[in-house]
Amino acid sequence: MTIAVLGAESTGKTQLCEQLAERLRARGHRVAMVPELLRAWCERAGRTPRPEEQLPIAREQEAAVDAAAQEADIVVADTSALMVALYSGMLFKDGELVRFAAQRQRRYGLTLLTGLDLPWVPDGLHRAGPEVRADVDRQLREQLGRAGVDWRMVYGRGEARTRHALESVADAAPWAWSPEPPPVARWQGACEACADPECEHRLFTGLIRATQ
Repeated sequence: MTIAVLGAESTGKTQLCEQLAERLRARGHRVAMVPELLRAWCERAGRTPRPEEQLPIAREQEAAVDAAAQEADIVVADTSALMVALYSGMLFKDGELVRFAAQRQRRYGLTLLTGLDLPWVPDGLHRAGPEVRADVDRQLREQLGRAGVDWRMVYGRGEARTRHALESVADAAPWAWSPEPPPVARWQGACEACADPECEHRLFTGLIRATQ
């Protein structure tokens, strides 16, 4: 089972990946998390990639997912080649990169798209502003549509965001995650003075006493 978590900057992708991996491991699965290689590349080089460097980065991202899938039951990928293609498309035109990214995205078992409901926070690297984030989100939806990828939105904050994502995991792979059943209501306390004629506990208690 491979899960790609995509989204614009400052939408909580990395945190969501970490939380998904933690919750799925708690269910006994072998889970691998693959980090975003484009961000690591930019931090290491101190610049954005040149046109000829984009496709190798995208291939390396997907190779890391394939390698993780050899050892794990579930792979959670913090972005995919499609994000590399999107950022490349904002700067360059590369048909081969876009074709590769679309083909790879269709192979994921589940694609999650993080919503823009989290506050925008600058980090001095990719994040140019909230208006750019909205444009990235729009372009990402368009690319997913062109690639014919079925994707699910993830909204909410904190635990609600994780729970929302896990609901999509349960729909795509019930063996990987099933929602925990709601707690069963239990009767507590004495009710000798209960005057409710419809109270089941009172009725059954009376029947038991009558047969003794």
